[in-house]
Amino acid sequence: MKKLALSIYMVCAAFAVQAQTLTLSECKEMAKENNYELKNRMLDEQIATQTRKEAFTNYFPKVEAMGGYFNASKELIQMQMPNPMTGGIIDMSMIKNGKTAAITAMQPIFVGGQIVNGNKLAKIGEKVSTLQLRLSEEEVEKKTETYFWQIVQLEEKLNTLTEMDKLLQSIKQDIQHAIEAGLSTKNDLLRIELQMYELETNRLKLENGLKTSKLLLAQLIGLRGREYNLAYETAEQTSSPLDFYVDANEAATRRPEATILNHNIEANRLQKKMEVGKRLPSAAVGGGYVYHDLMGDDYNAGMLMVSVSVPISDWWGGSHAIKKQSLRIKQAENDRQNALELLAVQIENAWNGVQESYKQIFVSKKSINVAQENLRMNKQSYLAGTMTLSDLLETQTLLQESTDKYIESYTNYQIKVTEYKLLTSQ
Repeated sequence: MKKLALSIYMVCAAFAVQAQTLTLSECKEMAKENNYELKNRMLDEQIATQTRKEAFTNYFPKVEAMGGYFNASKELIQMQMPNPMTGGIIDMSMIKNGKTAAITAMQPIFVGGQIVNGNKLAKIGEKVSTLQLRLSEEEVEKKTETYFWQIVQLEEKLNTLTEMDKLLQSIKQDIQHAIEAGLSTKNDLLRIELQMYELETNRLKLENGLKTSKLLLAQLIGLRGREYNLAYETAEQTSSPLDFYVDANEAATRRPEATILNHNIEANRLQKKMEVGKRLPSAAVGGGYVYHDLMGDDYNAGMLMVSVSVPISDWWGGSHAIKKQSLRIKQAENDRQNALELLAVQIENAWNGVQESYKQIFVSKKSINVAQENLRMNKQSYLAGTMTLSDLLETQTLLQESTDKYIESYTNYQIKVTEYKLLTSQ
């Protein structure tokens, strides 16, 4: 019974730690939900929204209230007055303690457009924050795709090593038979074993690289400390890049970076208006209520207020501040044009990368076919005694390199396609 209970426990434990299998789309969705960088960009967007709402409150009246109580050690006002009845002097004192209270409300009527333009700036900030979130999402998606296909590449190279090991085992058996028949020497056997040791060394390097890549992807998508596997296909038919080609200049104008730079120009124009508004007259109207009992009796009164402020000396330095802001507008326009041209170059370069990696896939496939046939023929030649073992091992190495080149081309193509589609907003 103890053995049975232990077996059941081990089976349950095995199911509990069973690795999760994830597709590429699932990894991308998990990255959107769990990535720390995206969470911060979402918080930035919320902060920008609160800033916009805060700016809107500047339209509201400014309300202030105050109150106080005091109790002095002696009367604050003391005076002497002539007594008309007696011709003497009368000592008078008052206000030893008392209470005061007041409330005022001022509604800005005109402040040089600073409130209106300030609200427009806050709205631009909110839009820019949304665009920056989109850029971060693109970057995280690109990283997810890169790590995913890096893992695929390493796993497939490990599979290739396994197949190469099987091939060397087969050659080793043939050599052993040849030694028994007196057709080969132990030196050839040692050469095969050295080649197999080299494969094991390469396997160790690939396994360490695989562990690191899986840790990076796990951290990116929120699978920290959990085992997982990837579901993928490396033999599927790849679509032609011409199916999703987009003109580079047209795509550049649709990029979030271009829209952000457009908003930057608009924001600088509003900043110029703000600088002008600081030097314009401002006006406000309001009212208030006051109460005190300083004279011993309750006293209260309402009041209406109008305030007008006309800055004069501010224009001395203000004209230079306005000109400085005009220059910044020109800088923002130059930044936008420069960025559009660089974006177009980046998109065109990404397209070249897509085409190059696409063609490399077919070249690699042909190389594998040639290497396989070459190995088959050379193996027969070696067994027939017309080829050396060194030549045979060289063809085995060529097959391994061709197979590795194919998986590199395939995974690189997937990464390049994702990069290009993100750049062209597809």
